[in-house]
Amino acid sequence: MTARILEKEGAIKASKELVFENIAVEGYEQVIKISNKKTKLNAIIAIHNTKLGMALGGIRIQPYKTFNDALMDVLRLSKGMTYKSAIAGVGFGGGKSVIIADPKTAKTEELLLSFGEAVEALNGRYICAEDMGCTVDDVMTIRRVTKYVTGLPSDKSSGDPGRFTAWGIYRGMQSALKKIYGQESVKGRKVAIQGLGNVGLHMLEYLFWQGADLILSDIDEEKAKKMALKYGAKCVTPSEIYKVECDIFSPCAIGGILNDETIPQLRCKAVVGCANNQLLKEDHGKMLKNKKILYAPDFVVNAGGLFNVSAEVLKDGYNPIAPRDQTDRVFDGLIAIYEIADKNNISTNEAAIQLADYRIQYGIGKRQETPYFPNI
Repeated sequence: MTARILEKEGAIKASKELVFENIAVEGYEQVIKISNKKTKLNAIIAIHNTKLGMALGGIRIQPYKTFNDALMDVLRLSKGMTYKSAIAGVGFGGGKSVIIADPKTAKTEELLLSFGEAVEALNGRYICAEDMGCTVDDVMTIRRVTKYVTGLPSDKSSGDPGRFTAWGIYRGMQSALKKIYGQESVKGRKVAIQGLGNVGLHMLEYLFWQGADLILSDIDEEKAKKMALKYGAKCVTPSEIYKVECDIFSPCAIGGILNDETIPQLRCKAVVGCANNQLLKEDHGKMLKNKKILYAPDFVVNAGGLFNVSAEVLKDGYNPIAPRDQTDRVFDGLIAIYEIADKNNISTNEAAIQLADYRIQYGIGKRQETPYFPNI
């Protein structure tokens, strides 16, 4: 992917302080750098594809080392959202945003409101939600200046979608076990979880009560030790987690962790996790296939949160039953993708991308109703 900032052409001002600069990126509908010197906002919104509906995706707040690092991340994430939405059939396109800031020290009310003003200026082309470094309280702040927000903690909204994402991962694990062993029970199966964030902690609950043998790792080693004690799990260091012999390796932290360096270390039968963009490159899906490791494509298995926030914009109002049932069917969707991959002798990642591209090309699942954003 090549990109260039249009320093003059396409640079517009939405208000006195807020400045938009278009970035031309091949294959993307719109990529915008957003800045506000007064509020110290430095952000990017990437809209990859809206053929099936308005772009929807979370806000990631991270202290990227360089602007290019942030740009590459938001491009990968927004493209992944296009595929995720297409497979999920929720009638949305793919978008994502990043705010270049330390969420622990630099996230201010003024910065969030400034970002919300930018979202509002796009007039619904991009709908935002919480993501890494961005909490449900943060999106409530953003909601004060734009209606194009989902995942809100109100009686008309769905709130934190983490439990739905985690249930989809759990069902994905069951699909992998069904494919490998012929039965889906996690009882007695070794599951190695990398990253104990919101979704990872929900997964621990599901796996613990169903009798899985848990192995945990997190960059916060004290947190990992605490959770290991609570769930009777084994605790290993972040560098050791790749080498653990297990049935399922579950990446639940940052993306790009399946690469030339880590894949040779893996001693698992399957990879099923909630992290976005787990494959550093698409060819790494083939590496996993050649190593006889079953891969549950991340943009398929982690769609539970998307099902949940999509139910928020229905005119009849949010009801958790429909997204619960949709998330439960992640199992069936993955089984179908495994079959496509086997039939065509391709990686599961290639199979999922081909299926998503087919749905986009022929408008399968295209949104028929305008999203409804309730007053809160």
